[in-house]
Amino acid sequence: MLLPEVLAYYERGGETVRLSAGVGRLEFLRTWDILTRILPPPPAVIVDVGGATGVYAGPLAHAGYQVTVVDPVPSHVSASAARPGVTAVLGDARALPFDPASADAVLLMGPLYHLLDPAVRALAWREAVRVARPGGVVAGATIARHAPLLDIVSRGLFGEAETREITLADVAHGRHVSPPGRPFFTTAYFHAPGEPAAEASAAGLTRVRTLAVEGPVWPMTDRVTELLADPVTSAELLAALRGVEEEPSLLGASSHLLTFGTPASAVSQSAV
Repeated sequence: MLLPEVLAYYERGGETVRLSAGVGRLEFLRTWDILTRILPPPPAVIVDVGGATGVYAGPLAHAGYQVTVVDPVPSHVSASAARPGVTAVLGDARALPFDPASADAVLLMGPLYHLLDPAVRALAWREAVRVARPGGVVAGATIARHAPLLDIVSRGLFGEAETREITLADVAHGRHVSPPGRPFFTTAYFHAPGEPAAEASAAGLTRVRTLAVEGPVWPMTDRVTELLADPVTSAELLAALRGVEEEPSLLGASSHLLTFGTPASAVSQSAV
């Protein structure tokens, strides 16, 4: 299951509101825009792995999908299960409680953030492919490698020596372990732009694509908040980001990446 520090981080309840305002709202709107384009039509069966409090599962169920959230955080499972039409179970991305080829789509909306070992990330990808039907969709969200650097600069923290040193080390190798008592993100892995597609392909996905979620505008928090507050400029911003979501030179400037592909064939449990 989760590392103790990761579980403690999520039990604080931050996921309840994180995607509701500012740059978090941009992340939600962009992710939702991508999902509406890549998912099969309802009433398809969707397994939302690491779906937290059901921020995506709720709207998906409202749209007519059959959605099950799998999450290792008990409070997340309770919150998701309280959403109309959503089923939620306690579970781990590395051993999903579903039969092979039993879902039309499997979403890894958080597990890949916290798996530092590439072999363990590969296990999560393969489990998702095992559960998805051939011709379905598997999608995985990752944190982009350079997001921590852009974050501390945008928040005026680059001048703090310890913060700068930890962040530059994270960017160099992608592995982040938060020092005790410091207000950093919890233990995490930050993907270089080409890594998610390589991991997805190795797990058996075909037609793999990686899209930038927030694109290069997310560090401008105040401006993004202002643009999203107006329906006209919000729509224009989302359209502009959709237009550059696959531009290779901008993938590394996004905070999150969404990588997806199609299982060519079911993967047996013995291959996991």
